Amino acid sequence: MTKPIRVLHVLGGVGLGGAESRIMDLYRQMDREEIQFDFLVHQNDTTVRKPQFYDEEIQAMGGHIYVLPKFKVYNDFSYRKAVKAFFSAHREFRVVQGHMTSTAGIYLPIAKKAGVPVTVAHARNAGVVKGLKGLATRFFRRGLAKKADACFACSALAGQDVFGGAAMKAGRVKVIYNAIDVGRFTYNENVRQEVRAQLRIGGALVLGHVGRFEYQKNHPYLLEVFAAVCGERPDACLLLLGEGQDRPAMEEKCRQLGIAKQVHFLGNRKDAWRFYQAMDMFLLPSFFEGLPGVLVEAQAAGLRCMVSDTVTREAKATELVTYLRIEEPPERWAEEILKQAGYVRRDTAKKLRQAGFDVRAQVQGYRRFYLTGDSSQI
Repeated sequence: MTKPIRVLHVLGGVGLGGAESRIMDLYRQMDREEIQFDFLVHQNDTTVRKPQFYDEEIQAMGGHIYVLPKFKVYNDFSYRKAVKAFFSAHREFRVVQGHMTSTAGIYLPIAKKAGVPVTVAHARNAGVVKGLKGLATRFFRRGLAKKADACFACSALAGQDVFGGAAMKAGRVKVIYNAIDVGRFTYNENVRQEVRAQLRIGGALVLGHVGRFEYQKNHPYLLEVFAAVCGERPDACLLLLGEGQDRPAMEEKCRQLGIAKQVHFLGNRKDAWRFYQAMDMFLLPSFFEGLPGVLVEAQAAGLRCMVSDTVTREAKATELVTYLRIEEPPERWAEEILKQAGYVRRDTAKKLRQAGFDVRAQVQGYRRFYLTGDSSQI
């Protein structure tokens, strides 16, 4: 039997995040006798690695997880040395796809020089964090479009932000939407009632959010919006799925706002699709996004979505999405939420598939690309 070709995905980690989830959606649909995924992640201590959210599933499907030290600017020499050692020892990859674009300008050229036939830089976000870290990211991304064989972006906004306007105009960047397993999220009334019973939230107005507790997601504003909703609807509750360094601060903010009993911190969940069923509305007041998979998931579940106007319009696959400014007072968002709360849930699967958000269709394009190296095949 012919061995499958191996594709290496380079990421910060394989925890529960947007890019990671979209790669796993693709991985599950791929014929793994033909194409196999491996993962190269980054961490401070490379000698001891704590398992992450997707470790077990990756290994069960035949994938390998390798580790590099985190890049911290001051360790530029040792980082490059570690990357060179890795690709010198691993010659099996047909494609290296870098989703960690902050350092893709370092590891992709090294991979190419080591003999990797196809290198890909994949833009997954349309913004950077504030401060020195964001400035460093911008610096190391310079000229990235010329350092990879192919450039992908989850949206035009992400492509513009990561690769620049010249690369976009020259047609160097291919926009590939973050696709999901649409059928998995289709609205199910029985699941809705089960989850609501488990959480003891009965007939409450249930708002929801899925995302890491970090600056980008703008949780402080989200909680202020919810507090404003509670002023009009004391029965309301908020479901928050995700983990992150800012979670303790957000738990404290809930206490300060007097909404602690109405906010459910549910952590990372392998059955996140079930909680979309229990929600009435989905909130995403992010400072920036590439093309948020969670917004596509929410629409697949038939949810009305209140989204910041910084989020790309390409994510709006249905009439369920309303864009609002995060510069507005939280009460403005609360007003719109209460105005739209009485809608009738409908099946949106057909619209999402027509808009190109179904991974079952997208996987065939990726298959052709991985086999031929021709990005026009996607």
